[in-house]
Parts: sequence; structure tokens; C-alpha cells
Amino acid sequence: MDLEKFSIVNKTKGKLPGLPFVNIIRKIKDDILGKDYSLSIVFVDEKKSQEVNRTYRQKDNSTNILSFPLNKKEGEILLCPAVIKREAPNFDKNFEGWLGFLVIHGALHLKGMEHNDRMEKTEKKYDQKYFYRNRYGISNDKNNRRRIFGGRNKS
Repeated sequence: MDLEKFSIVNKTKGKLPGLPFVNIIRKIKDDILGKDYSLSIVFVDEKKSQEVNRTYRQKDNSTNILSFPLNKKEGEILLCPAVIKREAPNFDKNFEGWLGFLVIHGALHLKGMEHNDRMEKTEKKYDQKYFYRNRYGISNDKNNRRRIFGGRNKS
């Protein structure tokens, strides 16, 4: 893994998910954008999110994610943890699950996808691949949290 091709910057005062989660995000980056793609993920507070959203999208509110392709092989994703934490229950996800989904969403935008049915299907595919079940086979779905044996589909 080339460390120069992936970076995470925390511009907030809050604590972010740990190394195991960062490794998942790196795998998502490599899977969707490729190993040669240089991706920076920047965590910002609500004030900065609102400022950037106003500047680049003419929307005067903070937002969960903003994606910026810098060139064909380089991009940046801005994430606002405060907004993500607030939104997560609305999508029946915990903070890390919603954060991971948004990274998938942003990476697909960096790849050139726009909001449509194809993008939704692709998001769902990657969401299930990386977040539906953890390494112990326990579903991350809130409705099945206590279910230990869920079985796995054979590939």
C-alpha cells in the first residue's frame, strides 16, 4: 500500500474511527478508484462544511459529504462527522456504517458517477461488501444486532 496515495486529515476536535476502520476505507478507495488513485479524506466541522458548501454548491448549510475530483487520478472527500452522527439513525445505521456508506458514495462521484439507479445499485453492492457483516459474521443491521449466526452466501 502506497501511503502517499491515501491520507486522512482531521480538522475537527473530535475523535475519529480507529485503524481497522481506516483500513476498510483504504480498501474501498482501492476497490472503487484503483490503487494508483490519490485520495485525501478530510474531516471538517460544521462551520467549514457550510463554508465550502456555500462556495462550491451555492447551498448555505453544512452537509455530510463533499467530493472534489482534482484530476483524473486525484481527489478529495470532505466529511462532517457532526452531520453524519445526526443523520445515521435516519438511515438505520450507526456512525461508522453511515460514514463508510458516504465514503463509497463520494468515491463513486469521484469515479464520475451521478445520482441514478445505477449509482444506487453500485452503492448497495459496496455497502454490503464492506459493512453488512463484520468479520465475525454478525449483521450490522440494527434489527438483527443480536443475531450471531446468519450464514454466508457461498461465492
